[in-house]
Amino acid sequence: MKNTSQQYDKVIEFCRSLFVNKMQDYGSAWRILRLPSLTDQIFIKAQRIRSLQENEVRKVDEDESSEFIGIINYSIMALIQLELGVVDQPDLNVEKATELYDAKVKLTKDLMEAKNHDYGEAWRDMRVSSLTDLILQKLLRVKQIEDNKGKTIVSEGIDANYQDMINYSVFALILMGFSSTK
Repeated sequence: MKNTSQQYDKVIEFCRSLFVNKMQDYGSAWRILRLPSLTDQIFIKAQRIRSLQENEVRKVDEDESSEFIGIINYSIMALIQLELGVVDQPDLNVEKATELYDAKVKLTKDLMEAKNHDYGEAWRDMRVSSLTDLILQKLLRVKQIEDNKGKTIVSEGIDANYQDMINYSVFALILMGFSSTK
């Protein structure tokens, strides 16, 4: 599992760098996004991944990597929004946003390590397309929970679903060899 931890960190390091650079370019404009808007952004990215996986012809020369990275960063933004709430104007500087990003990553990685221990790294035998389908399933669950005004009867909350999407995306990138190329 040590290798998984290092590969995970390498993927997150790249995602974090992109997040910080975009924060420097755009500030925290994303802070005005309501959770359903973030969920929809993630949904668009997951649908694009599925389309790229299913279609033989690509009109834009990109692979799925950038979309999985987007899912990771938008999911972390959603976790931050869950904690802080939505604002009318950007309110976070780069340092504070990065601190919050790191805190959400730590919680999510801790969850991954616990589940990875219990499941015995079963994800390593999965197909990237299956991870994509699991992300889409989680998104549909989140949309239903959002439609239910955040209430669940017996199910885990929205935050756990966002964390799972982050972890599935990291796994997909590792399986695609991303952690060894960046």
